Amino acid sequence: MIVKLSQQDIKRYNWYIWRFVIACFAFVVILIGLTTFGAFGPLPSLRELENPKSDQASEVRSSDDQVLGKYYSKNRSSVPYSKISPNVLNALVAKEDNHFLSHSGVDFWRTFSIIPYNLIGKRQGASTITQQLALNLFSDEERARNPVKRLFQKLKELIIAIRIEKHYTKEEIITMYLNTVDFGSNTFGISAASETFFNTTPDRLTPDQAATIIQLLTAPTANSPIRNPERALANRNFTLSRMVQEGFLGADEAEKAKAKPLGLNYHLVSHTEGLAPYFRAVVKEDIKKILKEIPKADGSAYDLDRDGLKIYTTVNYKMQQYAEDAQREWMRKLQHQFNTEWKGVKLSTRIKNYKLLIDQGMRQSDRYRQLKLEEKSDEEIATNFNTPDMVNLFTWKGNIDTLMKPIDSIVYCQMLLRNAMMSMDPTTGYVKAWVGGINFEHFKYDQVKKGARQVGSTAKPFTYAVAIENGYSPCMQVDNVPVTITGYGDKDWTPGSSLEETVPGRITLRTALARSQNWVTAFIMNEVKPEPVANLIKNMGVHTDVPPYPSICLGAFDATVMDMTAAYSAFANHGVWTEPTYLLRIEDKNGNLIYSKTPKVKQVMNEQVAYVMVDMMKSVIDAGTGWRMRGTYKLTNPIAGKTGTTNENSDGWFIGMTPNLVTGVWTGCEKRDFHFRTTHSGQGANSALPVFALYMQKVYADSSLGIKPNIDFELPKQPLTTALNCDAYSDEQKGTNEVEKKLSF
Repeated sequence: MIVKLSQQDIKRYNWYIWRFVIACFAFVVILIGLTTFGAFGPLPSLRELENPKSDQASEVRSSDDQVLGKYYSKNRSSVPYSKISPNVLNALVAKEDNHFLSHSGVDFWRTFSIIPYNLIGKRQGASTITQQLALNLFSDEERARNPVKRLFQKLKELIIAIRIEKHYTKEEIITMYLNTVDFGSNTFGISAASETFFNTTPDRLTPDQAATIIQLLTAPTANSPIRNPERALANRNFTLSRMVQEGFLGADEAEKAKAKPLGLNYHLVSHTEGLAPYFRAVVKEDIKKILKEIPKADGSAYDLDRDGLKIYTTVNYKMQQYAEDAQREWMRKLQHQFNTEWKGVKLSTRIKNYKLLIDQGMRQSDRYRQLKLEEKSDEEIATNFNTPDMVNLFTWKGNIDTLMKPIDSIVYCQMLLRNAMMSMDPTTGYVKAWVGGINFEHFKYDQVKKGARQVGSTAKPFTYAVAIENGYSPCMQVDNVPVTITGYGDKDWTPGSSLEETVPGRITLRTALARSQNWVTAFIMNEVKPEPVANLIKNMGVHTDVPPYPSICLGAFDATVMDMTAAYSAFANHGVWTEPTYLLRIEDKNGNLIYSKTPKVKQVMNEQVAYVMVDMMKSVIDAGTGWRMRGTYKLTNPIAGKTGTTNENSDGWFIGMTPNLVTGVWTGCEKRDFHFRTTHSGQGANSALPVFALYMQKVYADSSLGIKPNIDFELPKQPLTTALNCDAYSDEQKGTNEVEKKLSF
């Protein structure tokens, strides 16, 4: 039955419809007005629009302007528009907002057409790029699930988007968006996404790579090419089709791109990975202290993990890589030597304080701390550590998961050799390489700056330097016999000397230092006395306690790799000690300088004394304990240095000097009671020197570094007053000079 409406009825119904439309329009206007005035939450001010905040990773940069690593809560770094590939820009516009270049922040046609578009298979969202940027930058709330709350969020996004369009160009908007958006895998911004998924930079992304990354925006987890490669591939190809439809890509080129596999080079960026992790951890601690004293212009504090700071360091990217490679190459072999020496030996009967040390290691472990947090009793903890479980272990062939008792994993870790090295320019104090340990993921304690260990015979040059300062000659001869020093402490001190290492008869001071002879060194200490030696050591930058006792001449004190390397740099730098410097300056995200560092410099010894000591330490390499440098590693250039080995081979040292670089290396176990069983393997000449040699081989092979092997140490400005060539004297003449009474022994 058809009801025929009268003209009056039609007019009345039209009026109802128009009233409904007007009411809806008025409601929307009122909502927009209320939103504009902040009724549903504050909107960003003009100042905030002009200075949008987004968490940005702070970058640690090397001296050759490479990124060593980042500090972040969100892995995000900004890149300018000019360094983003057009493929990325085109893929984004085609996939997310094809009217981006023409709308003013809100695409009303897109908003009303979203339903029919999705019904016919054209997948796209309702928000424009500008609206998504508004959500990313100026909303502290998560995307609401409640429809009413989401409506209010959309209204705010709409108003903010329109305001953004008034204040920024399209290039600025799309750049800000790409630098802030979440791509999943804790990766924020196109720079981090390019690195994470394809190990490249945004300007080098190909059409298929750009499409793969852009398709992540719809659902970073669901569309992940790692978790759901088939879905990601289909979405990538859809994005490529959209690029063709919008005229950004030719059909033939798109088909070739679609035929490619995803071609991922996936590497999830981690704080513990990459070059110089120990160095970056130390720098982070330093910067946090610095930033406490330097507020922003508005008085607020800098946030290292969010403010996008640029941290410029002295570390050279290539030299750092060579240092880490050298450590890895030698320590893998050395660990095999160490394991062979202990093979078949019952550790509990041969290692002092074995049970105590293993118990300490257990109590310092993450597992123990977790069990304590769970309020487990001591008996329950003991049971846990003695029950086989899957544990992750470091090996020089890579991390492994294996089934073993956790207490046995503690023993395993205690039997792992540790190693640290630092390399610096002696003239500027700039640190060029810093390797604080063998694996930061498993062993985070830095042995360069924090880990003071007994220095052994690397302390001997300090005693000889005091002697040279007081007129002793490198050619002076001394009977190499036992020496007893009295008057210090309750007991007399008589150092030992192994039979096979002792050079019999009368020997020169040069030979005594080159062959690391304890008795002659003790004799010289008895002549010059401990106080001047201790004072010199402290004056040369050793910050740990150095008591004025005779035994310091043989290294009976602890020092860090950093302090010992810097001290030796004074020998190579005409007696001038320069503070080891690794942090040059800090800039904010806009390039404004907020901190800079100038190293301290002081003259700690006469330049003639410094040169004589360098020349004497050349003999260590040419005719002494450092002979492997010439014989095994074939380094023929001018090198000076000193090996060091402590009691029971617990610590092995080598500090090497060239005119351009001074490098200190230490090797040992975490606890000193775990050590090599023989001096043949445990001495510094075997446990530490090879790391230096391999490092220098790599440095010299790279001509781009400008470190030439054929340069010798500079002579003092004034003519030398000390004879250096002992072969020019007869046995009767050796050691004779103007201070005759000191030379007639």
